[in-house]
Amino acid sequence: MPLVRNPILPGFNPDPSILRVGGDYYIATSTFEWYPGVQIHHSKDLANWELVVRPLNRKSQLDMRGDPDSCGVWAPCLTHDGEKFWLVYTDVKRKDGSFKDTPNYIVSAPSITGPWSDPIYANSSGFDPSLFHDEDGRKWFVNMLQDHRRRPRQFAGIRLQEFDPKAEKLVGPTKNIFPGTELDLVEAPHLYKRNGWYYLLTAEGGTGYDHACTLARSRDLWGPYQVHPQNPILTSAGTPTAALQRAGHGDIVDTADGKTYLVHLTGRPITEVRRCVLGRETGIQEAFWGDDDWLYVKNGPVPSLKVEVPGTRDDTNYWTEQRYSFDDKQGLHKDFQWLRTPEPERIFEIKDSKLHLIGREAVGSWFEQALVARRQTHFSYDAETVIDFAPTDERQFAGLTAYYCRYNFFYLAVTAHSDGQRELLIMSSEASWPEGRLKLPLAEPVRISKQGKVKLALSIRGKELQFFYALEDKELEKIGPIYDASIISDECGGHQAHGSFTGAFVGLACSDVNGTALSASFDYFVYRPVQHDTDRYDA
Repeated sequence: MPLVRNPILPGFNPDPSILRVGGDYYIATSTFEWYPGVQIHHSKDLANWELVVRPLNRKSQLDMRGDPDSCGVWAPCLTHDGEKFWLVYTDVKRKDGSFKDTPNYIVSAPSITGPWSDPIYANSSGFDPSLFHDEDGRKWFVNMLQDHRRRPRQFAGIRLQEFDPKAEKLVGPTKNIFPGTELDLVEAPHLYKRNGWYYLLTAEGGTGYDHACTLARSRDLWGPYQVHPQNPILTSAGTPTAALQRAGHGDIVDTADGKTYLVHLTGRPITEVRRCVLGRETGIQEAFWGDDDWLYVKNGPVPSLKVEVPGTRDDTNYWTEQRYSFDDKQGLHKDFQWLRTPEPERIFEIKDSKLHLIGREAVGSWFEQALVARRQTHFSYDAETVIDFAPTDERQFAGLTAYYCRYNFFYLAVTAHSDGQRELLIMSSEASWPEGRLKLPLAEPVRISKQGKVKLALSIRGKELQFFYALEDKELEKIGPIYDASIISDECGGHQAHGSFTGAFVGLACSDVNGTALSASFDYFVYRPVQHDTDRYDA
């Protein structure tokens, strides 16, 4: 069989849940505070994947205004019961401190593209929920169990309860069926049944460099569960030179001809301090069932960079420049997302073949900021846009941003001095957690004419970021110093270890903290991948 190079879903695509229905494979991944919620990719051959739907796309399903960074939609689980698709997910409202608020929901649809139902509330006892459809037709809801009294960890095990689809609620007794192992931080449960065994796959070790997949089994759904004799079955822990790091949080799928694969979360660090600028990505590993009825990862437990799969990947589009126009009829391209709000009409509109961002709250707001962006999926790339914006003071600013969260971003903005003189200003937060402050002093602004379009661009080459600008038909010229692009990463995302979960984005933003909703218009957006010597692990 041909080899595919990991990751199969590059860039911010964490917590994969995989499913096969006939000849079609689907992977659902977390989107956290980015809207619409959940990405579902489709493939026929496990090699070539296409984004087909983001199912949580209306206010009745998801409203994340006020959700902190790296909260929102965690670890969706996608299943099919023979009649329809089921998706369960958490909308995390708080994760830091002693308490976590983690309401879990269930939606369903007759087709992968919908229509997806309004959510059924399940519980809030923990996160990472999944739904298991047993052979007798009963459905079981599993999630990690949290206990705010435990120190230093709140991960108390895996909780099981029956779900009644007719009553649309959880019913019957609950039980903590698995306490986890010495790896700690047990989460991400998935149940399977094979040869009379119930198998429980979990993630342990946290989502950093000690992440792992743990497998346990029992003859009885309620346990007790025996841990795999070679636990963990997948991990990069203790192998700092492995190309794929942070491997864990997996799910299992069988092909039609009986092969088994494990999809998993992974990261590809760069720089000597190991920063995953592309966030947590999705990889795949071939697995097999041993004579002892245990699952083993081929050549594991360390994940392989290249894996045999049924199909051959076509990488043509991966290295192709993506030039996004803004078509009034087609709407926003599917590569783009925005932050938190289910009311996008308040932050942008496409009109007269331009994207108009409506100035709302400041960049980094957890409520309503006008920021439209796409994932960074390459270690090196160029981005470019043309903006038309007429600010009158320093509280109105719009432009081009490389963005991770409120604590970590770079932003080349058209703004104005207090005297009304328009200028270009670079704003950087540069890992300022916990204050979330701009790094001062700012680079010296460049004064420009009060009217007219401005071309804005940035270039990232590995860990180096450089901004550019041009007026009228002039050539691009550099503005500001070279910045450390590697801080747009999980490791610098505003939290301590195991606290930042998304990935780098690049896109367009507009703020008007005067409250007058001044808008900025953008003619186009270009994302141009660049093959660079730092890209030794590029897909």
